[in-house]
Amino acid sequence: MIMYLLMGLTAAVVSYAATWGARVVGHRLELHMPIRSRDMHSIPVSRLGGVAIFLGVMVALIVASQSFFVKDIYRNNFSPWGVLAGAAVIVLVGVADDLLDIRWWVKLIGQSIAGLTVATWGVQMSIVPWVPEPVYLENETVRVLLTAGLIVTTMNAFNFIDGLDGLAAGVAIIGGTAFFFTAYWVHRNAVLLDYSDLATLITAVLVGSCLGFLPHNWFPSKIFMGDSGAMLIGLLMASAGVVSTGQITSGLYDRVNGISTVIPILLPFAVLFLPLLDLGLAVVRRTARGRSPWSADRGHLHHKLLDIGYSHRTAVILMYLWTGILSFGGLAFAIFPWQIVLSVDLFATLVMGLVTAWPYLARRGEESRA
Repeated sequence: MIMYLLMGLTAAVVSYAATWGARVVGHRLELHMPIRSRDMHSIPVSRLGGVAIFLGVMVALIVASQSFFVKDIYRNNFSPWGVLAGAAVIVLVGVADDLLDIRWWVKLIGQSIAGLTVATWGVQMSIVPWVPEPVYLENETVRVLLTAGLIVTTMNAFNFIDGLDGLAAGVAIIGGTAFFFTAYWVHRNAVLLDYSDLATLITAVLVGSCLGFLPHNWFPSKIFMGDSGAMLIGLLMASAGVVSTGQITSGLYDRVNGISTVIPILLPFAVLFLPLLDLGLAVVRRTARGRSPWSADRGHLHHKLLDIGYSHRTAVILMYLWTGILSFGGLAFAIFPWQIVLSVDLFATLVMGLVTAWPYLARRGEESRA
């Protein structure tokens, strides 16, 4: 645990300092896009935050390759470098989009290259999570394409929710922390010769980098992570999820008392539920209107919260709470009896649903009385 925390701290320190530098550079060189109608800010703000988050991740992974305990992850294993290479590709694509506003199909090609980079030299899906039995993937080409597709989908999901100050970074911190504790707990309690784990390391440095970035990005934001940061988070989250689900076939979860093999299937979906839900709704909404699924609009979940009366900060906190319920609610299945967890999760969801809808319900009540 100490080494993972040190790697996360390294990422946080580098990310915090690099974000400050990106703010200065972005301001002096005016590296920002013109304000658009769907934007929530009224003054130009630099979008180079994703570069700072990437630097935190990169430095932490390089340090980890030479550090006690976690360096064992790199022994005869190119996967960490493959993930880092894919991350570098998507940051370059994101920066180009943040500064030049490239066409959606050009960005999609760049996302596909990043996803294929990770799938070819980093991590691959060896199974498709399914109940009651996972589906094993024998064909190399199928594994690569499915992994790349999952990464591209997750990158776009996180990119879609990055619409309010601090939202994407906070969601990544909360969801990544739940993911980290699950991966760490499994390896810590299994009978293994080597407890080091790539998924645990990835989530540790991701959470650390986002923690270093968030103070600069909290409302009112001094810098945005841009597409480069949001897509980077999605790539790292998906990569950690692929590693975690792939460990089902190793029998690792069978050797851990008290945790079900359904957890590595459930938790990634729980962590990514809000981004994936927002992505799905956006695709349906835009295609129903005859528009491209990639065309931007002001109809995301966070926009809806603002429209019903929540302030910027309150809307972000509500999204944090929803992420916490879904992420740690999924993690709880690994620790407590499922009947108790399910009951608590349903109750928490009902309460949060009422809290979220309260301004709308109150306004409707006032209108009916009038």
